[in-house]
Amino acid sequence: MPALRLLGRKWLAASDDLVFPSIFELLFRFVWLVLIALVVEVLYPITWQCQTEGWHGGSFVRLYLCGTLTLQACLMLLLAALAQQSARGTITETDIRKLVSPLLLLKVFLVLPEVGLNVMGTMWMFCEVIECTVKDKFSSIVIQSIVLFNWVQLALTVFGLFMVFDPLGSVNYGDMQDTPNQVRHHRKVTGLWSRRFRWAFCWLKRDEHGKEAFQQVAALLSALFRSTDLVPSDVVAGCVLLRVRQKRETREMRRIQMLNDEEPIYTTDVNKVFSETPPWMNLDDAPKNSIVTDDNCCLCHFAGVKYMSKLSADDIIFASFNNRVFELPFCVIADHDRESIVVAVRGSISLRDIFTDFSAGSEKFEADGLPEDTAAHKGMSMGAAKMLRRLMPVLDRTFQQFPHYDLILTGHSLGAGVAVLVALKLRPKYPHLKVFAFSTPAGLISRDAARFTESFVLSIGVGDDLVMRLSVHSIENLRTKVIQTIHATKLPKYRIMLNGFGYALFGVPARDLESTWRRPEDLEANNSDDSDALLVQSVSTEAALVSRNVFARRFSSARLFTAGRILHIVRRKRMGIEKKVRTQEPTYEMRWACPEDFMELQVMPRMLLDHLPENVHRTIQTVIEEKHSYRVTQVI
Repeated sequence: MPALRLLGRKWLAASDDLVFPSIFELLFRFVWLVLIALVVEVLYPITWQCQTEGWHGGSFVRLYLCGTLTLQACLMLLLAALAQQSARGTITETDIRKLVSPLLLLKVFLVLPEVGLNVMGTMWMFCEVIECTVKDKFSSIVIQSIVLFNWVQLALTVFGLFMVFDPLGSVNYGDMQDTPNQVRHHRKVTGLWSRRFRWAFCWLKRDEHGKEAFQQVAALLSALFRSTDLVPSDVVAGCVLLRVRQKRETREMRRIQMLNDEEPIYTTDVNKVFSETPPWMNLDDAPKNSIVTDDNCCLCHFAGVKYMSKLSADDIIFASFNNRVFELPFCVIADHDRESIVVAVRGSISLRDIFTDFSAGSEKFEADGLPEDTAAHKGMSMGAAKMLRRLMPVLDRTFQQFPHYDLILTGHSLGAGVAVLVALKLRPKYPHLKVFAFSTPAGLISRDAARFTESFVLSIGVGDDLVMRLSVHSIENLRTKVIQTIHATKLPKYRIMLNGFGYALFGVPARDLESTWRRPEDLEANNSDDSDALLVQSVSTEAALVSRNVFARRFSSARLFTAGRILHIVRRKRMGIEKKVRTQEPTYEMRWACPEDFMELQVMPRMLLDHLPENVHRTIQTVIEEKHSYRVTQVI
């Protein structure tokens, strides 16, 4: 950060990204150098005895061997210099690494003689053009292997250049200070992302809304990184640093709570948590995981539903497996034990679902009882509208057969968001419906509408679930905090990456909570709940652009929240002797949370695992089983 400028344009790499690639290639070429030296020692005297002298015999071979040996030695020295220069300074101290660009340019030019020598090796070993036969089997195998590996290495070099090539790399961020240039650049980036999607996911173009989804996601990605000079490795390093920063903030928060002798926010007493909720709002009644449409010829999806739900075919009233952009599979089930009709909506599995997820702009959402200015997630809103067209006739037929049954909707992740929006549309006709939503996305609906759903929606989230905190605003805030954190660290990028591997295996050590930063107190000064006021101390043009007006660069002006009454379940932290001795204390603790508690993305080890439906189900089952076992223990 900023991006590396080479050959008059910027690339999707920075001057401090070359430490590990250079060291890896250096080791690889060292092995080549040793093997080439052994071959030269064996073959060089023999080349004077070749059948033909000149460019078709011994001279050709000697030029190849000596040229390859010399080039490998030069490249090793160059790679050592690149690694040393790239490792200097912190991420933002680019002036210290000013020699990286000329060294890298020299390495690029050395590709030409390397290709020439490899062509010579190919002619000698594989084309039988050179009349100088190698009788030593070891030397022949070594030369052939080196030639083949060299072609592979050159192909990987071309692929690497393609990966870090920025089609808009000729743009200077200093030229984008005025609004017309920013808008023009935004349109170019949006068009570029849209073309990439059309090429990479060409089979999705056949969907009715495929092109619209491409355009929506392209606009979002363009807006997120507009006027920033971040490269992918900066984002990774920033996330590692954020993990350290957030753990430091958590430690300080716990220390303050202990000093103030505050009561714990979470509790293991399930009965206490649900003491003031309606009877239907409980974990025991959370739904457990015919007409069939859009299944394959063998009805494999339908068989999977029967197997997972342990239901008979007669209890599955309707099942749609049609999966398109903005269209989700769902099924309608008769739960005779609870006298309920359950509508279960599937979460994200396919690429089509991902595009529905990331069509994250807000659009107006209308339903009886909601404020006029209510907005909702665009992709989920369109998914709810499509689902309603197929669901309404099914529900009409079903409730003619079971008129006294209740209506329950449920879903996980994307399915939870769509289930909530469908419920808002159905509620005027089915006023007593209930929704059990698991891992509901944060960027779903406006705040007043989310408050309206608290009477009929139970949202359950587990631990550090990423999706429960994922919205356009939280991603934009993460981007800003990444830049802040990068400027605050005193570590070079390669150290940050190495530390990241260590954190993933062993956690963040206490010493790193303070030693990572130039001035730890600056982090507290920049830590504000009002994300629109986040500023960056500018040390570059890029940072100045970010700090100028973050709110003006919002992709969506409407802030969206998660819906329903939110039960947040976390793993109880074992203290003292509990770490060594297994006790009968509950595994999890919980509390009622509000949507504002999930406005900030947390970089945590389990942020993806806690979102998986099987882990959510296992957590709820554990809470229920421990609740019943604790009740039995009390009776005894």
